[in-house]
Amino acid sequence: MRALVVTAVAAEADSVTTGLTPHPDTFGPEPRTLPLGHPRTKSGEGYLINRRDLPGIAFDVLVGGVGPAAAAAGTATALALADYSLVVSAGIGGGFAPAAPLGSLVVADAIVAADLGAETPDGFLDVTELGFGHSVHLPPAELAARAAEATGALLAPVLTVSTVTGTAARAAALAARHPMAGAEAMEGFGVAEAAAAHGLPVLEIRAVSNAVGPRDRAAWRIGDALTALADGFRVLGPVLANWGERHEHDHR
Repeated sequence: MRALVVTAVAAEADSVTTGLTPHPDTFGPEPRTLPLGHPRTKSGEGYLINRRDLPGIAFDVLVGGVGPAAAAAGTATALALADYSLVVSAGIGGGFAPAAPLGSLVVADAIVAADLGAETPDGFLDVTELGFGHSVHLPPAELAARAAEATGALLAPVLTVSTVTGTAARAAALAARHPMAGAEAMEGFGVAEAAAAHGLPVLEIRAVSNAVGPRDRAAWRIGDALTALADGFRVLGPVLANWGERHEHDHR
């Protein structure tokens, strides 16, 4: 089985790769760049990607860019160049208190485009309500549940936003529209759109670096979140491999 893990920035990819490296003194293949796509590396050569092999599963960890559009483009580029069985959106994000405290993990049972739609005098309408498509992707329920159990994560919807929440009013509005939401981030729905276009299942996992609400950089715990992300992937690899084996066996 081969899985594509898509992060926004290199620091997230490094944490994922660290988690997928069996031993601290183990060195995997050198990072490579995909030959197509908008430049994401300092040398401007293409999307940066790392490979890690575990028993039963190989991971390609892609730095896809920030925001849903960049994430969709990067994911689609990678999926066009290789065969995968699963796509994972991974990184840090904001957590909805008190369900998702700083340093905790959230695994998505739904990936929701939370600000894709229209404002009206009667409130926000998402693209589904507007009749222009869909605003939710559902990861495989069994896979999401097993991933959450193995990592100790909250299993809850993860919202994709193009603008990170920075006020109490915006946080309250999102919570009112999505009362079960566990986290917000900027890439999951874009990754899921690309995966769906290729007929592939998708999973999203977020490590909480800040609370969804008023912007307070002094309260952010990015380092703790990146450590939690690495710890999550240390146990996630075997879970995904096991699910992939059974999934592929059921579809033979």
